[in-house]
Amino acid sequence: MRYLSILITTMALVTGFYLHSMADVTLPRIFSSNMVLQQGTEIPVWGWASPGERVTVTLGKATVTGRTGRDGKWRVKLPVFGYGGPYTMTISGRNKITYENVMIGEVWIASGQSNMEWPLSQSNNALEEIAGASFPDIRLFQVPRTVSQLPQEDISSGEWKACTPETAAGFSAVAYFFGRDLHKKLNVPVGLIQSAWGGTVAETWISPETIENDPDFSEPLKKLRSMDMDAYEQEQLDRLKQMFGGEIPGEDRGFKNGEPVWSAIDLEDGDWKSLVVPKYWEEQGYAQIDGIGWYRKEILLTEEQSNSNVTIHLGKVDDSDITWINGIEIGKTEGLYDKDRIYTVEAKHLRPGKNMLVVRVNDTGGNGGIWGDPKDQFLAIGSEKVDISGDWKFRISKATVSSVNIGPNSYPTLLYNSMISPLVPYAIKGAIWYQGESNAGRAKQYQRIFPALITDWREHWNQGDFPFLFVSLANYMQAKEIPGESGWAELREAQTMTLSLPNTGMALAIDIGEANDIHPRNKQDVGLRLSLNALKIAYGQEVVHSGPMYQSVDFRNGRAVVTFDHTGNGLEARDRYGYVKGFTLAGNDGRFYWAKAMIINEKQVEVWSDQVPQPAAVRYGWADNPDDVNLYNREGLPANPFRSK
Repeated sequence: MRYLSILITTMALVTGFYLHSMADVTLPRIFSSNMVLQQGTEIPVWGWASPGERVTVTLGKATVTGRTGRDGKWRVKLPVFGYGGPYTMTISGRNKITYENVMIGEVWIASGQSNMEWPLSQSNNALEEIAGASFPDIRLFQVPRTVSQLPQEDISSGEWKACTPETAAGFSAVAYFFGRDLHKKLNVPVGLIQSAWGGTVAETWISPETIENDPDFSEPLKKLRSMDMDAYEQEQLDRLKQMFGGEIPGEDRGFKNGEPVWSAIDLEDGDWKSLVVPKYWEEQGYAQIDGIGWYRKEILLTEEQSNSNVTIHLGKVDDSDITWINGIEIGKTEGLYDKDRIYTVEAKHLRPGKNMLVVRVNDTGGNGGIWGDPKDQFLAIGSEKVDISGDWKFRISKATVSSVNIGPNSYPTLLYNSMISPLVPYAIKGAIWYQGESNAGRAKQYQRIFPALITDWREHWNQGDFPFLFVSLANYMQAKEIPGESGWAELREAQTMTLSLPNTGMALAIDIGEANDIHPRNKQDVGLRLSLNALKIAYGQEVVHSGPMYQSVDFRNGRAVVTFDHTGNGLEARDRYGYVKGFTLAGNDGRFYWAKAMIINEKQVEVWSDQVPQPAAVRYGWADNPDDVNLYNREGLPANPFRSK
C-alpha cells in the first residue's frame, strides 16, 4: 500500500509538472485590445507561461524578449513610446496572443468610493452627456468589485473599451469628465481605469505591507491573515440557514405567478418581525444580508382623509423599491439608494379605517432597507402630516448567497488586494481619488492613513512620485444656524494637509454639494477641477488649478486680515451684493460667531464681528454644509475651507 501511495503521488506530480510545463502564455486582464499604454516611460508587460519558456512581445517596431522563471512568471519592458497608434501588440511563446487597436497616451486610475463610482447616467444632463460621449481615443476599463484576503495577481474580468455612449453611460462620471477634458486640451489618447467601490473606507485600499505598521489596523490585519475563509463562509451560510429555518430563499416568495401576494391588504402577517423605520435592517438583526425584504405598515385614515389625494413621503430606500397601498402599485424607483421616494396616491385607492402600505426593497449590496430621517416619512394630506415612521412589519423574501462574503470594510487591505494589486505595475500617468465620506468622524486618523495610501501606491508602482489628485468633500447635510464643530470640516482639513506630499493636487467641491444628497449630480465641475490639477501638476501647464488657499492671518485693531495664495487674478465674492460670506470669528474663549468680511485687495480679506471685539481665531466654511460660502478667485475656483487654529 505504501508503494502504491508513492506511485500515485509520483504520477500526480509528473502529470502536474507536464501540464504546467505545457502552459500557454497568458497575460493579466488589464491587457486587452483597445487598451491605452502610457507614453513617455518604459512599459511593463508581464504574465505567465511554462517555466523557462521564451516570451517575445512586439509593439510597432519594438520587440523585447524575456524568459519565465521557475514560478512560470515572466516580465519585460517595452521601450519608451510617444503618443500614437493604433498599434497591434503580439505576445508569442508556445502560443500567440494578439491585441488590436492599441493606443499610446495618458493612463489614469480613478479610485475611491461612491462619488467616484457614480455613473455618467446619473449625473447632471445625463441624456445629453451620454449622447455626446463618442471619443474613439478615450478608452475605458472597469475593475470588477470584489474583496480578497491576500494580494491577487489578476482580476476576474474586464476589458478595455472605446468610449461610446453605450460604454460611457455606466462608467464613472468624474473619471469620464476628467478624461474628456484632458483629451480635448492635450489632443492625445486617454485611458481611464475605474477601480472604485461605494461606501468604502480608505484603509481597505492600502496594501498589507503598509497597513501592518499602523497602530489602529495592525491587529485587524493579523486577524484577517489568520482567518480560514472557507470556514468563515460556511459559518455565515449556517447562520443564514438557521435564520430562515432551513434553506436560504433563492426566489422572491413575495411574488407568486407574477403577482405580488405580500402586498395584499388582508395578508396574514402576524408572524412577521417588527422593524424600526427608518433604519437599515443590518442594524436590527439582519447583518450581512443582501436580497429582498418586504415592509408592511397599517395606516388608519378617517373618512375625510380617505377622500383626499395623498402624497406618500417614504424616505430613502437602499437600493430599489416597489411600493403599494391596498394592493395597488403606486410607484417604484430603481437603484437610487439615496433618493427620497415621494409617491402620489389618488383618493380612489384609499379607504376609511385600515389601509396597508407595503414596500418591497431590493438591496444589492452593503446596507439595505428604508432609511433616512424620520421627519421625512409621512403622508401629506392637504396641510396635514401623518407620521409613518416607527414600527413596521418586516420579512426577508430572498437572500443572496453573496451575503456570506466579507464586506469591503470588514478588514483593512481587502480592496487593495483585489482591485489595486492586480493592476500593478501597469504603467500609468497618475491617479484621481474621490473618497473620505466613509472616514468622516476619524479625521485625525485620516491625517495619517491618507498620505500613507498615496505613498503606498507610489512604492508599489515604482514610478516615482506620480501625480495623485483628489477631491475634497462636498458640502452635505442641513446647514447649521449657529457656528460649531464639524467632522466633515475636519476631514477636509486632513485632505488639505495631504497636499504636503509632492505632486498632489486637490479639487474642491465645497460649492456644488447638495444638502439632502451625499452624491451631488454635478460631476462635470469635479472632473474639470481635477483636470486643471492634472494640467498643472502632471503636464506643467501654466494654469490656475486651485482656488484660494489660506496662508496666514494677522489679528489687529479688533479685526482679522486673512491672506490667501492661489488667488489667480484676484479674489472675488460671488454674490450680487458683493458681500463675502462663510467666515466666523472667536476670541480667546473659543466661541465662534458669524462674521462680516470684505475683500481688501487681490489676496486679502478683512473679517470682523461686533460680538468678538478681540478675535483670536478665524474660520471659513467650517461646517458639514457651509452653504453660504462665496469666496472665489476670478478664475471661478472656490476658496478652500480652513481654520486658523
